[in-house]
Amino acid sequence: MKPQDIEDLKQLIDFLKENQVAEFDLDRGDLKIRLKFNQPGTSAAGLADLARMLSAHQTAGGHAASASAPVAPQAAAPAAQPEEELHLVKSPIVGTYYGSPSPGAEPFVAPGDLVSKGQVLCIIEAMKLMNEIESDADGEVVRCLVSNGQPIEFGQPLFAIRLR
Repeated sequence: MKPQDIEDLKQLIDFLKENQVAEFDLDRGDLKIRLKFNQPGTSAAGLADLARMLSAHQTAGGHAASASAPVAPQAAAPAAQPEEELHLVKSPIVGTYYGSPSPGAEPFVAPGDLVSKGQVLCIIEAMKLMNEIESDADGEVVRCLVSNGQPIEFGQPLFAIRLR
């Protein structure tokens, strides 16, 4: 890649993050780019929104320019109640989430369960290894933020816990 191509790619990444686009694919001949962003708590722009944003922000050379013009705001996910501070347990690895020790077994935890620091909350499978993910705080599980079998990214929130 030429230095200008790398700079254009950086601008595209900044633009996509700024506009809360979750995934982006580009396929032009021998050039293939696939970008995925982990943006918990925000809604991803749809394909129609992405097309509108890109067409509004393209330069004559066909490269994405930095997003300096205002873009219609995306619908934000409802925020947690301000008086309720929830602790997020985040994934320390990339892998596949499993909420129970085996298919058909009871889940490790469910909303409403009290958990202690060090208690197993779930398993994340990475490279055929099952990694137990433990709670890093004492509290009550308020929500599980992922579903069974879902691919998980590093740092992705898994559980919301009300600290006690």
